[in-house]
Amino acid sequence: MCSSPNRLPTPEGPGSVAGAPHLPEGFTGTFTSRYVDTGDLRQHVVTGGQGPPLLLVHGWPQTWYAWRLVMPDLARDFQVIAPDQRGTGLSGKPSDGYDTGTLAGDLVALMDALGHQRFAMAGHDLAANHPGRVARLAVAETPLPGLSPSPPLFAPARLNNALWHFAFNRLAEVNDQLVAGREDVYFGWQFASKAAKKLPDYAVRHYVDTLAASPETLHASFAIYRALDATIAQNQQRKNRRLTLPVLAIGGQYSLGEQVADTMKLGADDVQALVVPGCAHWVPEETPEETLAALTAFLAPYRG
Repeated sequence: MCSSPNRLPTPEGPGSVAGAPHLPEGFTGTFTSRYVDTGDLRQHVVTGGQGPPLLLVHGWPQTWYAWRLVMPDLARDFQVIAPDQRGTGLSGKPSDGYDTGTLAGDLVALMDALGHQRFAMAGHDLAANHPGRVARLAVAETPLPGLSPSPPLFAPARLNNALWHFAFNRLAEVNDQLVAGREDVYFGWQFASKAAKKLPDYAVRHYVDTLAASPETLHASFAIYRALDATIAQNQQRKNRRLTLPVLAIGGQYSLGEQVADTMKLGADDVQALVVPGCAHWVPEETPEETLAALTAFLAPYRG
């Protein structure tokens, strides 16, 4: 698509709202895709709704699409902002900048561009880098490298099955070579093995097709893990700047469970713990009703 030098193109294809599969009824009447240029990165973001701003941040190896099942109800009370993080979906895929400090900076730059000085957030933690910007923080299934206890190399089989991808994804290039052309095997296994309630085939297919779209996309999908040395060092510094804002720490019963809250308590003073029954790692997709109820209750003071 051609565009004028001063106008960004309209996001298209399955990664956009217009092309994403099996969205909830009425989704496209509320939400739209757009590109936002924040300087060194062009970010794809899905926005919709009315009310105070709520930033929804996906995890690996997903995109904004991970939040699709809860976004329509949240949009009744909030202006929902769901971006593709650096290296994922339709956002830019630079060669570097995948440490959590830079990723947090991307999100703050996005909120600046959208005119939001202060906002609530659900997903992954950027509050330690920008504590004055985040009013309330909900984190789901989030370990913090450098704060979370590191498992032994020869961990029990169940723990190894859950975490071996950390070491694999950090490799410089042989992981690209092994996974290219077999994205359905590798990423399909990740989604299946980390779910207590099987994700729909169409959703897994959507994620796999996104990751297999180009060598650049596959390479970028591993980049957050390749940056772990920098992230660990940053997190070890952050633990000296304790968070005082309210934090909701959500864990799946069959995944991290109480460990999410235990980890957040290492760096935050006001932590509420929630373990979602019958759920594993993919909380907003496995248990959208429970996720929505938890976020609605937690964010009520912010909405008011």
